[in-house]
Amino acid sequence: MSGTSLDGVDAALVVVEEQGGRLGAFVEAFVSVPYAPEQRAAILAALSGGPQELCRINIDLGSWLADAALTLLQRAGVSPVDVAAVGSHGQTIWHEPPTGGVAGATLQLGEPAVIAERLGVPVVSDFRARDVAAGGHGAPLVPLVDQLLFSIPDGRRALQNIGGIANVTLLPPEGSGEPVVAFDSGPGVAVLDAVVGIVSDGADRCDVDGHRAARGQPGEELLARLLDDDYFRRRPPKSTGRERYGAKYARAVVRQGRELGLSDDDLVATVTALTARTIADAYREFLIDDLMPEECIVSGGGARNPTLMQMLVAGLDPVPVTDLSALGWDPDAKEAAAFALLTHLFQTGRPGNLPSVTGAAGPRVLGKLTPP
Repeated sequence: MSGTSLDGVDAALVVVEEQGGRLGAFVEAFVSVPYAPEQRAAILAALSGGPQELCRINIDLGSWLADAALTLLQRAGVSPVDVAAVGSHGQTIWHEPPTGGVAGATLQLGEPAVIAERLGVPVVSDFRARDVAAGGHGAPLVPLVDQLLFSIPDGRRALQNIGGIANVTLLPPEGSGEPVVAFDSGPGVAVLDAVVGIVSDGADRCDVDGHRAARGQPGEELLARLLDDDYFRRRPPKSTGRERYGAKYARAVVRQGRELGLSDDDLVATVTALTARTIADAYREFLIDDLMPEECIVSGGGARNPTLMQMLVAGLDPVPVTDLSALGWDPDAKEAAAFALLTHLFQTGRPGNLPSVTGAAGPRVLGKLTPP
């Protein structure tokens, strides 16, 4: 997959097992292939471009996704003929949640025919469309995988992903019959990365190890303005993306921060605090009383930012916070691995969505098949 952070393609080689009616998965290999500056620029141009840009990026993304899959297989010493299928999320170009009785719309590109042609294996793609057609948001889709792999019989877990957008899955005790609660809490690292790019004049793409945020201080006035956002108050189900928290939003943040006299490092600290605060506030607003988890397990690129993690630990206290490596998983690999699991569900004719999470009319088999 290529996520909202636009930093590259993540590819996971996953062994899927079923035993006693329980689904299991093992990540055999994982690679993250960074985008070259010109590739990232092409995606950003397509986000606001016309038919020509969309047509071109669809084919180019298909090739880049295939490149990442082939790199993964080469490093793992596995031939494509031994792969059951490739599950491709692609790159979200536009995501519009349903609102006011108007159906949602979502578009992921990365031509699956190119991947099928290059690898010679079946490709399952376009996972979100069927849930949207059934009245849902088409997002988040990882919560079902979280439930299958990480729920436990005697406790509540929050699986917190911090990619470009931050989303949480609250897992009730296994077998309890309670619904899974999951939603996008707001910006993850998309705004943070964009602000870093602006203040560094394009020299840096992210706040490596959280050093800039650690040197700065959050601007409380600016942070209060940013937190006064109707999305954060909206009750789940809800989803968002770069359409709301993208480059335009980041430019407005930087402009306001400079008007308030904030330094570059203070600006980075402010948007880092925004991510941590909106996550913690969402837990307290929507996971109240007996729904509050007993632990928070973080995955995604944000898990590699110590300053962001420290802010999250403070914001969620006394709920303990760790990352997915505590469960034996690479925190960066989970989302790519999730689409391998969703591909397995598609191939076995089983639903891949959770209606309680997406708001869809019911369970649906997700994905479209491109034969080898």
